[in-house]
Amino acid sequence: MTDLDLRLVRYFTSVASHLHYGRAAAELRIAQPSLSRQISRLEALVGARLLDRTRQGTRLTEAGAAFLPRAHQLLRSAEEATAVARAASRPGRITVGYTAGLIVTPAVRQLRHRHPEAEVQTLHLDWNGARAALLDRRADAVVTRRPLVPSGLVVTKLYDEPRVLLVPVGHRLAGRDSVTLDDLEGEPMPRFRDAAYDAYWRVDPRPGGHAAPDGPLVESLEDKIEHIAAGQAVSIVPAALYATGVRAGLTTVPLRGVEPSDVVVAVREDDFSPLVAAFREVAAERLSPVRGA
Repeated sequence: MTDLDLRLVRYFTSVASHLHYGRAAAELRIAQPSLSRQISRLEALVGARLLDRTRQGTRLTEAGAAFLPRAHQLLRSAEEATAVARAASRPGRITVGYTAGLIVTPAVRQLRHRHPEAEVQTLHLDWNGARAALLDRRADAVVTRRPLVPSGLVVTKLYDEPRVLLVPVGHRLAGRDSVTLDDLEGEPMPRFRDAAYDAYWRVDPRPGGHAAPDGPLVESLEDKIEHIAAGQAVSIVPAALYATGVRAGLTTVPLRGVEPSDVVVAVREDDFSPLVAAFREVAAERLSPVRGA
């Protein structure tokens, strides 16, 4: 059996990422000659040459290309094992994550009241950060919205949240009592790289099977808001994001004929912590739609 030094494996993945020893050494903050020696040590342990250095640069050998995905898996497994051990050593601790526009305070307050001995922390997450935060154990429970890939998780619906249309104040649909998807024909909507999120929030395809009009590709909610404010797009959004006010120059319009979104609490399916179970219970009891949504 070969005992691999995970530090050497990490060095290899860095060189494989950059395909350049100098840039990898700078990222790892070690001298380039030292990095070369460490890679040679790894190759000796593995029993195969993993990287070739040529006049054109550095490239993976066939063995290196085969080893790379397993190397990433080794590092992930080591990180997960460390996180599990740390969590087990602190059974009285829980981190509750939440995404934009969702308030977890009532449930967190109740959990602290019921378990005064526990350390209860909160963590704000990006709109698409719930699953990753749970799987890498930065969070133990997350309150978020669907869509959410359920594999490896237990996802429980808390309540419905209406979806509304966000438009510039001077838009042709602004000020209406409500609109339907038919009213949005031809209106570009910002697109996200996350395919499930993109399809859900643009309602794509539309009833009848035709595609939703394409808008600018965005990386964040803030980018989306900027495009809408500039008059380049409109967007279907969760009502709670704007229940307490809308950015100057923007307004919301109720959207009819579209199912509300689900606000959910998600936890890891292999997490049997009593605190996690307690949070799921108080979340169901205490969390409800934001007033005005």
